[in-house]
Amino acid sequence: MSQHQFLPKTCFLATCSVALLALSVGCGPSTPSPIKESPATVATIANEGDLNTIKLTAEAEKHLALTVAPVELKPMPRVSIYGGEIMLPPGASLIVSAPFTGTLDTPLKDQGTARPGDVVAAKQPIFKLQPLITPEREALTLAERVRYAESRNAIATARIDAANQVAQVLVQQEAAKIALDRAERLLQDGAGTVRAVDDAKAQAQLAEKGLEAAQSRKKLMDELNLEGESANALPSILIEAPLPGMIRAMHVAPGEVVSAAAPLFEVMKVDPLWVRVPVYAGDAAELQAAGTATVRSLAAQSTSRGVVAKQAAAPPTAVLLSTTVDLYFEIPNPDGNYRPGERISAELPRKGETLSLVVPWSAIMHDIHGGTWLYEQTAERTYVRRRVQVQHVSGTSAVLKEGPKAGTKVVTAGAVELFGTEFGFAK
Repeated sequence: MSQHQFLPKTCFLATCSVALLALSVGCGPSTPSPIKESPATVATIANEGDLNTIKLTAEAEKHLALTVAPVELKPMPRVSIYGGEIMLPPGASLIVSAPFTGTLDTPLKDQGTARPGDVVAAKQPIFKLQPLITPEREALTLAERVRYAESRNAIATARIDAANQVAQVLVQQEAAKIALDRAERLLQDGAGTVRAVDDAKAQAQLAEKGLEAAQSRKKLMDELNLEGESANALPSILIEAPLPGMIRAMHVAPGEVVSAAAPLFEVMKVDPLWVRVPVYAGDAAELQAAGTATVRSLAAQSTSRGVVAKQAAAPPTAVLLSTTVDLYFEIPNPDGNYRPGERISAELPRKGETLSLVVPWSAIMHDIHGGTWLYEQTAERTYVRRRVQVQHVSGTSAVLKEGPKAGTKVVTAGAVELFGTEFGFAK
């Protein structure tokens, strides 16, 4: 047994009295040092998920320039969120083919070869096509030479027709002048009429206009000069991008021999893009027939403002097995953030409104875990951080699913500064 178990009760009490006396002597009164008032005090040093009450001095509140506003209960548009797909609009992707058989080369000596993913401008040279001329093979195939001969024959025939038309109009013009002179002489001799003179003048004017048109057509045909060109030789040409966009696929490489009509490369226009949103056929009546949709990437927060897409003029489509109809929207993509085939979420407005708690979007704060908070003013210069659930964002307003009751004053400007004050990283 321990030695303390045999001590009398009086000895034990005496020992405790001596210990207490020693403690009282060591904690004697001392001169207090002056304490400087802190501009802000926090009730407890807590984790980010805990609530804290922040009390500010008048000077600190003025320095932070806080603005408060009451939570509103007002009718807001109803919305629904659907999954969608980014796609290319019709005509946004073009495949460029070789006009004739030849050898490909880079358009400029100091210019590299375009690759898939490169952004190109309209009329930007991509390849230089040199006609293939070798002792074993002529530049043009038999079919190409036939088409070339047919073109030369058609041009020659058109030239002959233009020359004949000019000659015919010259004869008509001469006859009209003779008829006009005769009508004027008969009118002077008193044997003609003014109407006959007017008719002759009209015919002369028609003949003159017809001559001008025939001469213009003949001049145009004369400019198509194929003299000196060989059916077995063509000049090298530049293969250019037909529209501004991005190289989607490259089917050939410099130095390669390609045949006529062989695909060379594909270029797609990525701004703007379309968004296809399949919706349940039973909900289509409640969705607005025309308007906009708010598009968000799957990597973005569900409470982010997103990108507004306008409804696109597209033919109606539907999927029988899934009982859905498709809605199409046009989304701007100047920075190339969206890609064809990418899955996104689309927020579509519905008919009607519903009463909702609404606060300015600037009042919402996000923590590192994606939680949403706001600061409620509980007293003068006293603020408490409250957790809220944002249902969706409408313009500059955040519609709350759960939050303070209507009329509660919350911080709408300066919430970031309060957040820094609470966690100790604000100046």
